[in-house]
Amino acid sequence: MTDATMSGTDRPELQKAIEVFVDAGFAGIQMRVHDEQGEWVGSAGVRKLGETAEPPMDGHFWAGSVAKTFTATAVLLLVDEGTLALDAPVADHLPELGLDRRITVRMLLQHTSGLFNYTGEYYEDGTFVPGIPATGKEWVDNRLRGYRPQELVGLALSKPARFEPGAGFSYSNTNYTLAALLIERVTGRTYGEEMQRRILGPLGLRDTVLAGDVTELPEPHAHGYYRYEDDGEWKVVDVSRQNLTMLLAAGGMITTTRDLHTFFSALNGGRLLPAPLLAEMRTPYGPLAYGLGLFVQDLGPECGGTVYHHNGGAPGGYGALMYSTPDGRRTLTAGLTTGDAAVNPAEVFPQALDRLVKEVFAAARATG
Repeated sequence: MTDATMSGTDRPELQKAIEVFVDAGFAGIQMRVHDEQGEWVGSAGVRKLGETAEPPMDGHFWAGSVAKTFTATAVLLLVDEGTLALDAPVADHLPELGLDRRITVRMLLQHTSGLFNYTGEYYEDGTFVPGIPATGKEWVDNRLRGYRPQELVGLALSKPARFEPGAGFSYSNTNYTLAALLIERVTGRTYGEEMQRRILGPLGLRDTVLAGDVTELPEPHAHGYYRYEDDGEWKVVDVSRQNLTMLLAAGGMITTTRDLHTFFSALNGGRLLPAPLLAEMRTPYGPLAYGLGLFVQDLGPECGGTVYHHNGGAPGGYGALMYSTPDGRRTLTAGLTTGDAAVNPAEVFPQALDRLVKEVFAAARATG
């Protein structure tokens, strides 16, 4: 921690807001806030079950779907160069896949392609059509398995589309793994190489991994746990080790709160994309107000106005938060871990998150 960095004792309201997550059943949380008061870092909970040490404030974590914002940025950089066109058919570049020619690059980034989600699809009538093992004991037993993106996309294309291209919105990891194949085809480089060349390298994101058959979190890191049912018995397993390739470009990501801040501040501050393409990225669509790789949220004038974000969750054990004001000057980035509490994090998470985001951005606005 540098002299210019504040801790939980300096801004007790932020420390209290992250402790709500632990009180709700999470094992731990680490958070970094940048605003007019400077940089604040804090953590709460435990690094490992059965121990008392808190999560490291510079720890690595599996960040899940935060990767989608990185992938969308890379695609838009290719659009800026004229290598890709937002409203051109993806099939022009990947003809061997047999994609519906109405599916455009924009539809991949916007989740409007209608393509089946290869990690499993939930339908309005309550039915669930499974894809690759992504939940429960089946995921636990397969969590170190490596996948090829062509295998994942092939599974998705073997299932009926959810709707006609452009006729609806449905969040699907398939869209972004297809985007990775698109990046590789038009650049002649692997997804990982291209992300390193265009984003990670230029921004100095040395603690971020976006591709590769990686299963180990670098130290330091907090341990994440997954609670699942096996033959009528509830079990808890440490899932700190899992494989990135399951969610290539869609959620296969290791990072830190510092790297997420650096990236999202640069993106929203206009240092990665030209203004017209950043505006396209931040134009909300559909019921979730999703742009091209990020969400648009209006907190209301009392709580900070508009923020842009993309949160993420690994299949088990880990979650990530990434928020910014439109100018990139105020950011909230965090990594969370689940433990052995007999609660569904998805049920307690929204209320704790709402309180935290409003605390950070309302406070930032009040001092601006």
